[in-house]
Amino acid sequence: MKIKNSFLEGPILPSLLRFSLPVLFALMLQALYGAVDLWAVGKFAETADISAVATGSQTMQIIIGIITGLSMGTTVLLGQKIGCQDQEGAAQTIGTSIIIFTALGILLSILVVVSARPVARIMNTPEEAFLQTVHYIQICGVGSLCIAAYNLLSAIFRGMGDSKSPLLFVSIASAVNIIGDIILIHGFHMGASGAAIATVAAQAISVILSLVLIRNKGLPFPFTKSHLTFRRNTASGVIKLGLPIALQDMCNEISYLILIGFVNILGVTASAGVGIAEKLVIFILIIPMSYMQSISAFVAQNTGAGQYERAKKAMWIGMGTAAVLGGVMSYVSFFHGDVLSLIFVKDASVADAGAVVAASSEFLKATSVECLILSAACCLTGYFNGLGKTTFVMIQGLFAIFLVKIPYAWFASRQASPRLFQIGLSPVFAALFTLIICLIYYLICEEKFKDEG
Repeated sequence: MKIKNSFLEGPILPSLLRFSLPVLFALMLQALYGAVDLWAVGKFAETADISAVATGSQTMQIIIGIITGLSMGTTVLLGQKIGCQDQEGAAQTIGTSIIIFTALGILLSILVVVSARPVARIMNTPEEAFLQTVHYIQICGVGSLCIAAYNLLSAIFRGMGDSKSPLLFVSIASAVNIIGDIILIHGFHMGASGAAIATVAAQAISVILSLVLIRNKGLPFPFTKSHLTFRRNTASGVIKLGLPIALQDMCNEISYLILIGFVNILGVTASAGVGIAEKLVIFILIIPMSYMQSISAFVAQNTGAGQYERAKKAMWIGMGTAAVLGGVMSYVSFFHGDVLSLIFVKDASVADAGAVVAASSEFLKATSVECLILSAACCLTGYFNGLGKTTFVMIQGLFAIFLVKIPYAWFASRQASPRLFQIGLSPVFAALFTLIICLIYYLICEEKFKDEG
């Protein structure tokens, strides 16, 4: 199998777009797992099931955040090895990563299943949705090994410059998830549990397809069973690069759980409404997330090859194009959030459904601005990730979460008449903080590069 896009030569924008667009669509389809679950229970089940899937899927986002964050370590290290033509190092990176992610997937499966009930309590889950939430979390938790395997395989392909193969896998898996949701929720009336089973089955299929492709086409460098060995130095490289991103992603998802916990106090309608809004926000934020992953891989390969100016240009070009696309998504979600929210309810003319749509739309108006800000901020963090400066990315992310996002959300929820719009501003202020800090750090790095040059 040839490396489809080395990033090392030719015009930057076409190369970046060819890579980022499949990443964008893959993330979009991956987000469909939770969104389709929510749509299915919204159409064929009850409000309690909507609340359960909303709360449960947000809980699972913590697991996904840990895994995807750590997998970035594999993408960056593999990209650097390929950039400097170190084929043996690339093979060792893959072999060691397989061992790391297998162990991680098993560990997370056990932890999620055991902790599902206390987590649901901590989340202030409405009583009428409590059991459904626990069952959803436990079933999805069993599939943590599949989540780990899929994200590792996607990270490997992206590190090699191939973003199209992960898109193919997740496309087929999404189709399976949709069919499974309809059969289990509508046909067998299994509610939130049916949604979870369909999701796990879809993830398993993604993994199987990925393994089949690798087996049939092979890798662009020699890889044997002897490479399936835990190498301390390689593992250290993967963890050093990926762990800060994983910790930041985990804390970010925890912050959303805390935010939902604040919202859940307001009742099941607010819980369901914000749950729908958060699913829509995931889609809205796919643009900045796809650019972050793409620029990380691009910068990793080019810095590995010593092409630092090309890496920097890619970051600025990505920031410009991402801002345009992010602006469009922000406009749609701000002015047409109610239309988007209607996708997830049975009949907006029903009082309960109408209230859920109104709650979702109000929250979306606030968070829509986040996409525009993060379109620039994520390009900067992707650039720093590709340079290997993942510790800085983690530190600024933790500051944004614990000094801005959570305190403001707590303050807004404790007002005499708390409004979802005010609570929804918390991620906006956190994103603005990230952008400012990243720009300052970029300028500092540029001064250091000039002094060293």
